[in-house]
Amino acid sequence: MKKLGNIVKRIAPGLFFLFLILLWESVVRLFSLPTYLLPAPSLILQTLIQRFPVLLTHLQVTLYEAVVGLSAAVVVAMILAAAMNRFILVKRLFYPLFVVSQTIPIIALAPLMMIWFGFGTFPKILIVILVCFFPIVISMTEGLEAVDEDLIDLMKVMGATDSRIFFSVKLPSALPSIFAGMRISATYSVMGAVIGEWLGANLGLGVFMIRAMNSYNTPSLFAAIVLVVLLSIGMFKMVDGAAWFLMPWNRSRSLLEKN
Repeated sequence: MKKLGNIVKRIAPGLFFLFLILLWESVVRLFSLPTYLLPAPSLILQTLIQRFPVLLTHLQVTLYEAVVGLSAAVVVAMILAAAMNRFILVKRLFYPLFVVSQTIPIIALAPLMMIWFGFGTFPKILIVILVCFFPIVISMTEGLEAVDEDLIDLMKVMGATDSRIFFSVKLPSALPSIFAGMRISATYSVMGAVIGEWLGANLGLGVFMIRAMNSYNTPSLFAAIVLVVLLSIGMFKMVDGAAWFLMPWNRSRSLLEKN
């Protein structure tokens, strides 16, 4: 019975999602909704297959911007978080600026990136960095501050240097918090790349979506949205895989929770 319950828990979300798709298909067919207003899932799938070669070209550009931007955001965020943890003055100077920066809509900053750096790939990557670094730097800062003080005192008694304490105690203890922020940023990375492409680019899923919208080609627009969703899920899973690899002590805990 326990195994049956576990199987039901695993397939229930998929079945519910399938139900929603079938409901969507039924409503479109029942009320004969026009294609430009709401295409049926079957038409979206057909459009996705037919236009996949074109979509793949745009997908590669968006994927590159998202991966490079997220990677750079992780590096920048970890350096800043480590500096704020080590030097209290750095935290007092930069932490408020990070918070204030999040009150400015990225859609307002993106045009400035285009004016300053042109319409190439670089400003899109900068937009992704701006979108992604905040959850990581905040999560890592909080994670480093939540480390058990007894462990730090023990390392000091044993004569460990500050750098040894950081890499042996603080960083491993903060990894769950770091990856929690990275999971959020992973989904934001695709959004940031698409927003940058909306404002000016030659290739990318954002460009494809704008062209589809301007021509009222709603099935193609939905097809691009499907790829954006799949790409975001893929980025999330990539971070999950990195967390599984770098935190082996969490694997047994995850298995126990599943069972």
